[in-house]
Amino acid sequence: MSDLNWREEALEELKKVPSFVRGMARRAVESYVKSNGQSEVTVGDVRAARDKHIKFAEDDKASEKKKTRIAVVRCETVSEVCPGVACFKAFNSRHAHFKEYDDDCEMIGYFTCGGCSGRRVSRLVDKLVDHGLDVVHLSSCMMLEGEYPKCPHRKQIRANIEAKGIRVIEGTHH
Repeated sequence: MSDLNWREEALEELKKVPSFVRGMARRAVESYVKSNGQSEVTVGDVRAARDKHIKFAEDDKASEKKKTRIAVVRCETVSEVCPGVACFKAFNSRHAHFKEYDDDCEMIGYFTCGGCSGRRVSRLVDKLVDHGLDVVHLSSCMMLEGEYPKCPHRKQIRANIEAKGIRVIEGTHH
């Protein structure tokens, strides 16, 4: 238990944090307050700790131009030997399948399919939609044939994503 005194309005502000991370948020606020030599937690402290620790991850509603937000889904099997460097290099240089994007584009997700049959994709796309997802790229490793087999579930994965109203592009760096 904390040795800090929490004001009622600070506790109310903390309740705005999703329950699954509230404990972590409380510890961050308490650490922030203690580092400032205080013994009481105010609503201002809760907001300041939020600004310090998580504001960077929130959407900027004041932004004039909406950024295009993309994610890449890649093969679970290939992920065991590939750290994704080529996908990120292609995105950062706007090369190959990323050439259509301008500087107002950001990658907000990079994840594996979860193994055949792509069991993880739908759930993760749902999470990313909450963050403004516009486009999902199916990684080049899902398209290639040779050392690894072409993804046998690629068409179904694509259809599941498109059914959510998200555009799909096949390929990243090849």
